[in-house]
Amino acid sequence: MTSTTQGFGIDIGGSGIKGAPVDLGRGEFAAERVRIDTPEQSTPDNVIAVVLEVLRRFEWDGPFGCTFPGIVKRGVISSAANVDKSWVGVDLEKELSQRTGQSVTVVNDADSAGLAEDRFGAAADVDGVVIVTTLGTGIGSAVLHDGRLLPNTEFGHLYLHHHEAEKYAAASVREEKDLSWEHWAERLQEFYAHLEFIFSPDLFVVGGGVSKKADKFLPLLDLATPIVPAGLRNDGGIIGAAFLAAERAA
Repeated sequence: MTSTTQGFGIDIGGSGIKGAPVDLGRGEFAAERVRIDTPEQSTPDNVIAVVLEVLRRFEWDGPFGCTFPGIVKRGVISSAANVDKSWVGVDLEKELSQRTGQSVTVVNDADSAGLAEDRFGAAADVDGVVIVTTLGTGIGSAVLHDGRLLPNTEFGHLYLHHHEAEKYAAASVREEKDLSWEHWAERLQEFYAHLEFIFSPDLFVVGGGVSKKADKFLPLLDLATPIVPAGLRNDGGIIGAAFLAAERAA
């Protein structure tokens, strides 16, 4: 069901697809989120079927927002590093709108989380340049200047030691290689120091599921720029998508 004070967001990730209704005034879930594993064959048809199932579970029949882990330009997917390559060129906004009959807003997952942090989280009321990163299957990024978003930055694909940064320092790499928090922090130090040198930001915000354990690695980093865990933890993608969809519908 829909509500004038609620929106709905869905966050498509490399390992899970999550969704929930969102209280648009408070920037928090209006009900417990649903999470379904991303299909092993993460093709458009398979993933869209899961998105529709998430909507069905909440009986949601209004406008909604949906994130995607890649470059999104006017609703069209332009990259797919952590899902099936057949996504490139898919107009996800059009596909979801046709299948649901609703207005749909599709946005890069990290950009969505970044906007949510700016409106409701750790970057609220912070002036200047804020870089929000999401550490998960890959590394997502969002850059905001005085609250205005520079979309599709994809800093996870910068190169460190002849590897894409997300192949070197993502949270998934720590788990796969069984790195200690200290060893992983050394890799993160290189990544964030590189961003700091290039962009001279006023604040780093670190999101993704691992942000729940920020006390295990953020204090190990030595940066001139303040670096803090995401205020919305791993919920920013859903909240930002719902907020953008409601803003667009209005």
